[in-house]
Amino acid sequence: MASEVAALAAVSAAATEALSYARLATSRLAPGIPRLAALLPVLLLLPFLPFAFSSIHLRTISAFFLVWLCAFKLLLLAAGHGPLHPDLPLPRFVACAALPIKVRDDHDNHQQPPSRRSLPDGFLLSYAAKAALFAALVSARCYRARLPAWSVPAFDGAHVYLMLELFLASAAALARALLGAELEPQFDRPYLASSLRDFWGQRWNLMVPGVLRPCVYRPVRARLGAAAGLLAAFLVSGVMHEVMFYYITLEAGTGEVTAFFALHGACAVAERWCAGAARRCWRTRTPPLPRPVATALTLAFVTGTGSWLFFAPVIRSGLDKAIVAECEGMLVFLERAGRNLAAAAHLV
Repeated sequence: MASEVAALAAVSAAATEALSYARLATSRLAPGIPRLAALLPVLLLLPFLPFAFSSIHLRTISAFFLVWLCAFKLLLLAAGHGPLHPDLPLPRFVACAALPIKVRDDHDNHQQPPSRRSLPDGFLLSYAAKAALFAALVSARCYRARLPAWSVPAFDGAHVYLMLELFLASAAALARALLGAELEPQFDRPYLASSLRDFWGQRWNLMVPGVLRPCVYRPVRARLGAAAGLLAAFLVSGVMHEVMFYYITLEAGTGEVTAFFALHGACAVAERWCAGAARRCWRTRTPPLPRPVATALTLAFVTGTGSWLFFAPVIRSGLDKAIVAECEGMLVFLERAGRNLAAAAHLV
């Protein structure tokens, strides 16, 4: 634990220094090749920082924030696009670059100071329930091998979803307290998705489409059309997920994760065409699929192909057990910390 804290401090310091340089350099250069050349040292440094962590969770999360999100934001900055801008105050610039931070619009939120704005209604209750469910899943992980084959992908997907959302909710609370800034919404009830485009574009891991749209989809769409833009975005997402899996397994990628996203991109394009055909059929009184049926089919396709291609590299390497062991250790640490705090409060 002490070594991970030291690594976190070192990575935070290195990222802060690199991003401070990025802000200074881009403030003196026009968008385009000059900015990109100035940012190149930062872009080359970022992929090495996550290797400071031995924890799979910290290594992967830092890679997601720095190697994917931060790098793409810096590429947008080089082209003169947001969300980063050299005129942002340094703390806000660094936070917005290194974390999935959404900068507040003070004109829309002038009623109360940022640090005093309340959490959304039901926030604590919702995340307390999710934390309890996550703890139950981790505790029941030993029964995973006994589950029916069809339920294993749903079990793994729920584990990933709850783990990511709980981590980012904690980070959102910290960002709100320190900077008066909010994390970009990460999930929007993905279990209600009624199509692949709804699942990937509007509900699951929303930080990813937030950077892929301006970096990949829109430029490709402007030249080759919407279908090509959608396929390109999914392909880049697959390649970047392959990179993220390297930080998890520390082994060369197998291409399965890229194949997963390429398949979903092709299906999303087909789905888009079918949606247009369905609207035309609606005018001739042929009803579309009921939403519960569409949701069930979408989730079945995502979990089925996820079991086949997405989770395969981690399970095959046996790292799923190491990931669960880290989660169990984290829960034990939090339980002990809670008991110590309760004991200290009782003494006071």
